[in-house]
Amino acid sequence: MSASSSAPKFSALDPLNLDLGYSDDELAVRDSVRGFLDEHVTPNIGEWFEQGGIPIARDLMKQFGDLGVLGMHLEGYGCGGSSSVHYGLACLELEASDSGIRSMVSVQGSLAMYSIYNNGSEEQKQQWLPSMAEGTTIGCFGLTEPDAGSDPASMKTRARKDGSDYILDGRKMWITNSPISDVAVVWAKTELDDGNTGVRGFIVPTDTPGVSTPEIKHKLSLRASTTGEIVLEGVRLPADALMPGTDDLTKGTGIKAPLSSLSEARYGILWGAMGAARSAWEAARQYSMQRNQFGKPLAGFQLTQAKLADMAVELNKGTLLAQHLGRLKDSVGLRPDQVSFGKLNNTREAIEICRTARTILGGNGISLEFPVIRHMVNLESVLTYEGTPEMHQLVLGQAFTGESAFR
Repeated sequence: MSASSSAPKFSALDPLNLDLGYSDDELAVRDSVRGFLDEHVTPNIGEWFEQGGIPIARDLMKQFGDLGVLGMHLEGYGCGGSSSVHYGLACLELEASDSGIRSMVSVQGSLAMYSIYNNGSEEQKQQWLPSMAEGTTIGCFGLTEPDAGSDPASMKTRARKDGSDYILDGRKMWITNSPISDVAVVWAKTELDDGNTGVRGFIVPTDTPGVSTPEIKHKLSLRASTTGEIVLEGVRLPADALMPGTDDLTKGTGIKAPLSSLSEARYGILWGAMGAARSAWEAARQYSMQRNQFGKPLAGFQLTQAKLADMAVELNKGTLLAQHLGRLKDSVGLRPDQVSFGKLNNTREAIEICRTARTILGGNGISLEFPVIRHMVNLESVLTYEGTPEMHQLVLGQAFTGESAFR
């Protein structure tokens, strides 16, 4: 019997039979997340995007907690302890619905929760993580500032000692979940015992006097995402608000601590971007088979088939890359430069897939009756947040050459 006669049948949605590389349990997690989104999110996401927000955001976060996707890759404290591949597949499905949906989940789990999990005291973990895993406590992550994006070490937010307390002043910008958050992980510069300055992380309940979280309006991307600021004006925190894992700078923490959380979140992005790309590609494929021009379906024209083929090649290459990095993460771990490799490639290819899909839909490609334009403009944000393409190119350039070109 030849190899070709025993090979699985061709599937337009899985031409490389990537599903054969997943366990039954991994596929079950993927399918449960997809089923939830198909029922509760995807039918409403176009309207939420048009409205510029999710009116049931807090309820939806609780539903995600019930689904088990909040901090699902963390161990204990009410978290699922799932594998990195489980988490990646969940991110793919979440972003196939909408990048804003994946953002609200990954900021909760891979930024806010992971920071506490990785840097917090046992008391802090017990206090915050179980309710965050349930979705009854919503968290956000305050690193980016109006004048400190790609260069977080230049942040202006300060934490100064006042007796045994800390006083925080500063402003964080483009913070997913902040307007609905109960707690914020805030990174601030502090004066160290040796007189130098270092970056430390604080757990800040948002009802603390001096904290405000105004929502950012007039976005044309990630509209179905609650995005805001964290404004800190003379915020007094007790000493136990400091995450001890960010306090011992001799252990290489400081700015490395928030960057490690970003690396965790970028891992979810490199999977999620392929979800947005898959949704746009499938919409273009279906449309091309149903739309007739010049007496036959668009799918019957060579140029359309060339576009569909090129999009499918990049989509499946990116998904295979995500799968490979997930297996590495679960076996030997991932280096930050490997995460940059995935984030750079997959976000860059995903946005090109969406742009090409838009051309197949023609004028209908800009309508919210189809998901393509929504994914396309969302990916404009995904492309640049948590590391712009240029930053990831420089990370890889340094890894390849041993020379830093950041300054």
